[in-house]
Amino acid sequence: MRRLKKWMVIVTLCCFMTIGVVEGKSEAANLTDIHGHWAEQTVSQMVQQGLLDGFPDGTFRPDDSVTADQFVKIVVLAFTDMYPNGERKWKSSFIQSLSSSNQSILQQDFRDFTFKPNIVGYWAKPYLDLASDLHFISKGQFSDYKAKLKREDVAEILYYLLKETEYLEDEVYSLKAASQFGDLQSATPRQQKFIGEAMTKGIMEGYPNGYFGVGRYVTRAEALQIITRLQTKAKRIPITTGSEAFIKVVPTKDGSYKKLIFPDQRMLQAYVVMEEAGKLRGTNYDLEETTLRLFRDAEAKSQSMSGATAEARNSNEASLWLDPQFSTYGVTLRLEEGTLARNKESIRKFTDFLFGYDADIFYRHFTDACERAAAKKVLETTTKQIGSYSVETRLEPDGKTLIFSFIYS
Repeated sequence: MRRLKKWMVIVTLCCFMTIGVVEGKSEAANLTDIHGHWAEQTVSQMVQQGLLDGFPDGTFRPDDSVTADQFVKIVVLAFTDMYPNGERKWKSSFIQSLSSSNQSILQQDFRDFTFKPNIVGYWAKPYLDLASDLHFISKGQFSDYKAKLKREDVAEILYYLLKETEYLEDEVYSLKAASQFGDLQSATPRQQKFIGEAMTKGIMEGYPNGYFGVGRYVTRAEALQIITRLQTKAKRIPITTGSEAFIKVVPTKDGSYKKLIFPDQRMLQAYVVMEEAGKLRGTNYDLEETTLRLFRDAEAKSQSMSGATAEARNSNEASLWLDPQFSTYGVTLRLEEGTLARNKESIRKFTDFLFGYDADIFYRHFTDACERAAAKKVLETTTKQIGSYSVETRLEPDGKTLIFSFIYS
């Protein structure tokens, strides 16, 4: 009898799970207006996932425009797994992709999130609140979330979403790649940045006429196609940079990441050496994009990171930096007592790598300029060839900030 009951329970559960799956497939199969549509397979798969429903009359209306609230809902649910009983759970990969602060928001402020629309009040509020708190959208991004979404609007949502869950592409390269679109200039500079990101990430593409479609509304079918590429990187449209060997993902000021394309192997290696130079100062450093800031001590770093004024935020005593766009390297030093002594090891590691056999020549020039500027509070701007680098030495008007710029020639 016990065995019989056990088997009955198992059979019942299997039937329940099968019914759930069949209902999802049945809903997609019964849609009357997607057969033969270019996005038939995508629509069918997404409807099975419950990302966007059909209408009561049995249609999906794939060529109707998607609204902002619908798209935000799709984005949120795209990061979940749906079980046969209709319940949802966040994908573990999504949780891991978030910053620690966003993970905390998700686990604390939204621990009771049901993944379901409101049945009282505005149906999309739960999705919009979550997307806003995770910085996928801003509360004032759209004056009306029931409005139809244009392609540049979708690109904007993708930009901030990718910033929080992946990393941003190299902006200079993205804009250059997007310049192929014949209508790019009809978008604002801000929108061009979003379009470049969405295109370079391989999530959005242009039309056969060579246009991106600025000002054009996004259809429900197009929205789901975009989401499939967001979910599955293997489905993204590959973009060849021609500089794949010189790419590195770097941290940004706001705690996220972005991709940088360096002009050559030399600068990419210099970046790695710069990272190592920072670690020589223990924890008294901060790396943001291509600038390594060195601090006197932990207190000075803390004050700078949380500084209320520009002066406080820029209170680091030395910086090592790169500028990939202009193929320039540099060291910036504040002429204060003890600064050179505390940061000598880090500066030398960086400049020794750059100047190689001529490293000692550079360092003599460097220390001599520091001593003369500290003593006189004035220093003539000079340019000197040291090895393969043209070295410019410049003292800022404040008499305390000395900048050395190196251009490889």
